[in-house]
Amino acid sequence: MKEIDLLPSTLLSTPSMKLVRQCYVQSFRDVIRFRGAKRDDEAAAERFTSVIGAVKERHADAVETVAQGLVEMKEMRDGEKILDERRAEIQYFLDRFYASRISIRMLLSQHLVLFGNECSYPDHIGVIDPRCDTSEIIYQAGESARILCEHYYMNCPGVEILGDTALVIPYVPSHLYHILFELFKNSFRAVAESRGKLTTMSMPPVKVFVAKGNEDIAIKIVDEGGGVPRSNLDNLFQYSYTTASQEPDFSGRPFMAPLAGYGYGLPLARLYARYFNGDLVLTSVEGHGTDVIVYLKALSEEAIEVLPIYNSSLTKYYERKHAPANWSNYGKSIQRRQSR
Repeated sequence: MKEIDLLPSTLLSTPSMKLVRQCYVQSFRDVIRFRGAKRDDEAAAERFTSVIGAVKERHADAVETVAQGLVEMKEMRDGEKILDERRAEIQYFLDRFYASRISIRMLLSQHLVLFGNECSYPDHIGVIDPRCDTSEIIYQAGESARILCEHYYMNCPGVEILGDTALVIPYVPSHLYHILFELFKNSFRAVAESRGKLTTMSMPPVKVFVAKGNEDIAIKIVDEGGGVPRSNLDNLFQYSYTTASQEPDFSGRPFMAPLAGYGYGLPLARLYARYFNGDLVLTSVEGHGTDVIVYLKALSEEAIEVLPIYNSSLTKYYERKHAPANWSNYGKSIQRRQSR
């Protein structure tokens, strides 16, 4: 809540960002009322669980609402200019904001599964599956992305799962599914658009390699969708950047692609991977295809939360003045990227 107030006033004045801030203020007020409650007070515990459920529901659309706030800012006077000038700070804030949100929602879900009415599997510990089947999650994410791809493009490449196909790990299945679904969606779209109206049999499959090392578990997704220019690689993890000229409208469908048209898929997928000390790395060969590797920690004791910390030094970061360019081709590189 304190860090939100460090954003540019133009962004804070948008209706969507006002709504986001109001939701956080209300949720803080709702939860802080239980600060002095006794642990053996069953009535208070039931009320607390009910409040937790309401808080989770209240913030369900926070990602989309913040994204809409940026759209509203662009439409304001000097909004585009301010966004360009403060892009680094806004990107920094969104990474921290969404990372915190992932953690908060996991805590809310864990509490509601253990003490509320949210459903869970018998062999799970809340939302955590001690034996998460990576191949099964890969299959589920691929099938969901295939439905979207076929609905929009009337075609979709196949999927090949290679490597350690029997690997099971302690993980949050919904997190892994979210990451893989976004990656499959991007790969399927790239292959479908680059190959035109070829039949499924003639489309090169998207290959998934699963491997476990001493430190990391790696899930590598490889496509032959034409790749992206090297100058665009950094942009792929910028919020609101998308390579799609037009996104399908799946509103009202249970398998709707998350944030279609907002361009938040890849940066959020990377945050989910980094949340438990993993990572997401993307490389591309223009004219051929793209490889994305999802790294997860092989040892559960190393899969610790990576969360932003608020302190007084943040104010200086958000108020900092950018240093002048100190490379001879800096300006030309930026212009070239923007023109593309």
